[in-house]
Amino acid sequence: FAAPALAQDGEFRLPEQCTAAAAGGEMDHASMGHGGAHADHGAGMDSGTMEMMGMGGMDVEAMPEHVQENMRRMMVTMPAMHDGMMNEDADVAFACGMIAHHQGAIDMAEVLLAHGEDEQMRALAQEIIDAQEAEIEQMTTWLAENAN
Repeated sequence: FAAPALAQDGEFRLPEQCTAAAAGGEMDHASMGHGGAHADHGAGMDSGTMEMMGMGGMDVEAMPEHVQENMRRMMVTMPAMHDGMMNEDADVAFACGMIAHHQGAIDMAEVLLAHGEDEQMRALAQEIIDAQEAEIEQMTTWLAENAN
């Protein structure tokens, strides 16, 4: 099977089963430059996407580094979660939306590991990463075996 690339690798893509059959002819946001598209963690955020997410007018550059990193990663996984949930099959939509949602949790935990200092929070972040990666693998396997 083909596992989705992780956001920390510079790119996040939902499994192909998630983008193959969106409900009602929805547009593929990945083809429009967001959603399952590339995540350049060093670049600024797309103002249109920020506006859509209720973050228009924010001075991201003035925010702490960990906040900037969380927001950059969120700009990838939130539209991908939306795209994944648009599948006509409820089971596939659930798996696809949850893969992106879990990747968002992994991303947040990785940012904490890079910037946080509290050992209890760091241990929790690692537990979250381990659990969410296992569940992403389970859902990706299910999609490969069951989604049309």
